[in-house]
Amino acid sequence: MNPVTWAALAGAILLEVAGTTLLQMSQQFTRLWPTTGMALCYLAAFYLLSIALRQIPVGLAYAIWSGLGVVMIATIGAVLFKQKLDLPAIAGLTLIVSGVLVINLFSKSVSH
Repeated sequence: MNPVTWAALAGAILLEVAGTTLLQMSQQFTRLWPTTGMALCYLAAFYLLSIALRQIPVGLAYAIWSGLGVVMIATIGAVLFKQKLDLPAIAGLTLIVSGVLVINLFSKSVSH
């Protein structure tokens, strides 16, 4: 698969995570710059996701995009916003990462 496809998916994930972080910082859309940044990040994230979907099946691309995004946002929430993760949350996040790895390492649906 074309490396540009994977770069587009990685960029989409990072921009979605940045947008979600800015969503928290916007304080329910009451702060202009975090709200503006959030909108731009989400727009760019969906554009890059659309590029990735040219070669990656939508179900698999979305599983990778949302799975890694959830883990990254949970980590940012814990570190930046001091949100607590209990043992079941950590176990669930570990299962998400495991699922993404299984898809990428063993699935025949994604050609590497």
